[in-house]
Amino acid sequence: MTAGKPHEPDTSHLKAHAGFWLRFVSNHVSHAFARKLEASGVTVAEWVVLREMDGKEKLAPSAVAAETGLTRGAISKLVDRLLAKNLLTREEDGDDRRYQVIALTERGRQLVPKLAAKADENDGEFFSSLSKSEREALVATLKKLVLANGLRKVPVD
Repeated sequence: MTAGKPHEPDTSHLKAHAGFWLRFVSNHVSHAFARKLEASGVTVAEWVVLREMDGKEKLAPSAVAAETGLTRGAISKLVDRLLAKNLLTREEDGDDRRYQVIALTERGRQLVPKLAAKADENDGEFFSSLSKSEREALVATLKKLVLANGLRKVPVD
């Protein structure tokens, strides 16, 4: 567009895109959740790993990576941080030191339900203006888009 030339009518406006509105809401929901987690000393990415581990005895970090869609390198860094916070344990196989399993510590097991309550609270704050059927329709639509686009990676930032 040149200076002084009027706006072309066929150029879509930023706010005409569904992606704009998804990102707008998503950023605010995610930021509020991250703030709620701050007091616990856990990041959203760490929460994803803790939640994935909940209810499981032991898992290989590669299994957590596969389930969340995060890279093994990212999981490795998250596991190291959670070990330092005494929320996970890690054991090496005696024969093959490359094979490791991780598990929640007692402290980690106690923390997961508290953080899950914060996630529920955050959802409630942002989506309470929707009726139950509207919320169910929104979630169903988003799941349909995930499936249709082959999305796997869990959002953590």
